[in-house]
Amino acid sequence: MKIERSEMKDLQAVVTMTVEPADYKEQVEKELKDLRHKVQMPGFRPGMVPAGLVKKMYGKGVLADTLNKVIGEELGKYIEAEKLNVLGDPLPNDEKTPDMDLDNQDTFTFAFDIAVAPDFDAKLTGKDKLNYYHITVTDEMVENQVKSYAERFGEYVEADKVEANDMVKGMLKENAEGGIEKADAILTPAYIQDKKIQKLFIGKKVGDAIVFDPMKAYDNESEVASLLGIKKEELEAHKGEYTLTIASITRHVAAKIDAELFAKIYGDKAPKDEAAFRAQVKAEIESNMAEDSKYKFGLDTKEAIMKKVEKMELPAEFLKRWVKATNKDMKEEELERDFPKMLEELKWHLAKDQLLKHFDIKVEQEDVKAYAREVARMQFIQYGLMHVEDQYLDSFAADMLKKEDQLRGIVERVAENKIYEALKGVAKVTEKEISHEDFGKLFA
Repeated sequence: MKIERSEMKDLQAVVTMTVEPADYKEQVEKELKDLRHKVQMPGFRPGMVPAGLVKKMYGKGVLADTLNKVIGEELGKYIEAEKLNVLGDPLPNDEKTPDMDLDNQDTFTFAFDIAVAPDFDAKLTGKDKLNYYHITVTDEMVENQVKSYAERFGEYVEADKVEANDMVKGMLKENAEGGIEKADAILTPAYIQDKKIQKLFIGKKVGDAIVFDPMKAYDNESEVASLLGIKKEELEAHKGEYTLTIASITRHVAAKIDAELFAKIYGDKAPKDEAAFRAQVKAEIESNMAEDSKYKFGLDTKEAIMKKVEKMELPAEFLKRWVKATNKDMKEEELERDFPKMLEELKWHLAKDQLLKHFDIKVEQEDVKAYAREVARMQFIQYGLMHVEDQYLDSFAADMLKKEDQLRGIVERVAENKIYEALKGVAKVTEKEISHEDFGKLFA
């Protein structure tokens, strides 16, 4: 096969491929032979349809498919052999591709437009300055987490007198003839917006009756409708005062800071005393803060990399053609709107690919599993499950990796994190202590 490439102009060139019988004839004959064994035709036993008839019926289709396959494979080999950093995929050049006559031709010419990435250098050096923040874990943060654990593992008890955060349950009656009655109405005084009405409940006991106007108590019609057990559209007909007769007062009491709480949180790894418990809580917070620090360093490092390639000129018209060719349903206005972001993503992809090669970074299967496990752990933490057993983390991570889009995303994250870690040893990195509050402001 003869392959020629025109001179590069504006990062673009035309690749012309001349396909001769020697490049495809053997494959076509093999495909037709295989077809002969499969074709079923009236008047012929299976596998006994004459070869000439099979060729007459299917020859053009087989030839076209084979040519497509051959040029695809050979074009890919050519690009790899020439070490061309192509952008997108080669696009057919209809103007320079002659019309084909599959009945009378045996030599075919195909032309493709290609675009390549410009020369660039995305690597950081010692002149590039970055900060790596270490978030200070304070006693207040530890105390707040301890209180959070105590609240989470607390219990509900019956109380004698109503306090603001108690759950009050009782009979709610509308003070109008034939009005609403709800036997199991529930409210919490702390959630009542009107402070005067809220105070009516504080200190009351079981059996006491409180008269109040629900519409004045709350500024949200959905909350009032829920309290009364009616639809929001029905509220207008049931405005006015109601009487709640208290049937029960339930209070949530935080767990004691003791061995029982430690065991509920940490299981077999529970600390022996409160000092050790607080030390373990602090270590947990420090571990989570370390992940936040890594995340921020990654953002800053990516920003520094993107500054290296921000002036990169790319063949925009070719890329627009490629985007439209690979997204048939995309409208022109969508393309124009999203194209700048696409260019930025392409620049990041090119920079990342260069850095992976420069540092000889490999993403191993164990790296992917470990990251998926960490993602699973962080998701459980968001739901308040701080200490999930390893077997559940592994199972959750395995399910995550079965989904192609999630697997692809995790591989990308692992690769990026390895790049950031490699650049940490190249750029001028200043380690800085910072409060959690000030660290949060960095994201503003």
